[in-house]
Amino acid sequence: MSPTIRAATPDDVPAITAIYAAEVRDLVNTYEYDPPDAAEMLRRMQDLLAHGFPWLVAETGGEIAGYAYAGSYRGRIAYQWTVENSVYVAAGHQGHGVGTALLGRLIDECAARGFRQMIAVIGEPANTASIRLHEKSGFQLVGIFRGIAWKHGRWLDTVQMQRPLGAGAGSPPSERTTQ
Repeated sequence: MSPTIRAATPDDVPAITAIYAAEVRDLVNTYEYDPPDAAEMLRRMQDLLAHGFPWLVAETGGEIAGYAYAGSYRGRIAYQWTVENSVYVAAGHQGHGVGTALLGRLIDECAARGFRQMIAVIGEPANTASIRLHEKSGFQLVGIFRGIAWKHGRWLDTVQMQRPLGAGAGSPPSERTTQ
């Protein structure tokens, strides 16, 4: 069954919080140590939405199977046309096209908003599923930062991938009204 991709709402926050908590506790796909609570996840969602970034969920069989969002790559003004993506798929829904559907829609949403580059920051080279997902979606490897994060008792390398959106760097950007 193909997932339904839609804009996230505050009602989705409990499911999003649970998905993210498992990532924080058990894996190295995020470099946070402590899972944020639902109030913090809602604050993060509202902040990104208020600044013109998309936040999406994938629904399968009436259940949230994953979520994705884009946010600012870096804070300096010249980076305002570049976004960093985040895609998380719930255990039990991985390998069923949820990540592909979420990332594809996220790319489209960001391009429609005038963003020109998307960066993927992937928590270690052993995360081959995320690397393959991004390659399949047109991302190219930019590089690997060696040993820049410490989590679960070990140093972690971080993969950086990039994909142009719309005209990419082929022409000047349009003005953005939110940052």
